[in-house]
Amino acid sequence: MNSKYLVVFCTCPDRDTANTLARAVVGEKLAACINIVPGLASVFRWAGVVQEENEVLLVAKLAARGYERLQRRLLELHPYDVPEIIALELATGSHDYLNWLDEQTEQ
Repeated sequence: MNSKYLVVFCTCPDRDTANTLARAVVGEKLAACINIVPGLASVFRWAGVVQEENEVLLVAKLAARGYERLQRRLLELHPYDVPEIIALELATGSHDYLNWLDEQTEQ
């Protein structure tokens, strides 16, 4: 990873699961902020069958140095066998916000 900051997506089966995961990882300083986006429709192939499910999307912002810890914690807490956990490098952002990400993410 070249970027110092990441945006991480993680889908959840419902709002309660999303809230539980978001509060845990923000509380543990593994992410500075998580947006919870309801109303997501996901179409995917699982066990050889195309499926469609309603899900909730978590959008986490963090310093890149904490990605491995965030991923481990999400895998521990998540009810899916293979949860979606993907990270995108953040190209730029406001200086004050990026400083805040550093301050709020565990060293």
